[in-house]
Amino acid sequence: METDADRQICAGLLERLGLSPMAGRILVTLSGGELQRVVLARALAQQAPVLLLDEPTSALDLGRRVDALELIDELRRERSLTVLSAVHDLTLAGQFADRLMLLDQGQVAAAGPPASVLRDDVLTPRFGPGIHVMTAGDTLVVMSRRPGGPSHP
Repeated sequence: METDADRQICAGLLERLGLSPMAGRILVTLSGGELQRVVLARALAQQAPVLLLDEPTSALDLGRRVDALELIDELRRERSLTVLSAVHDLTLAGQFADRLMLLDQGQVAAAGPPASVLRDDVLTPRFGPGIHVMTAGDTLVVMSRRPGGPSHP
């Protein structure tokens, strides 16, 4: 049975994740993005010292992805959490992770700070020649180019 403290934790997370208006809805009526935020709230409500996430932003639009990762990062700092997350969006991973581990067929292909992993010479052998890493301000942006597609200056 949940306690008053449990309900308070859940209410706070619902508020922080923008889910309060949906609190009375049945799960099957939620959109994919709403459900993803509920799953994140459920994981955070456990208040464990380690948070394991598998594609925590997969069903979210771009704005909600950044919001969710900002919240996770904020909670990580507040609660001294260790967060281990599988993320396929390498640009977002590089923006939010202190360390990255790139796996190739189950083996560690590269590990370290984002700048040492998000490099053309590291990514191209794993993803093909269409991958390119650019710098936009202080952000590493991983993009793909169509092979043989039109080139634009």
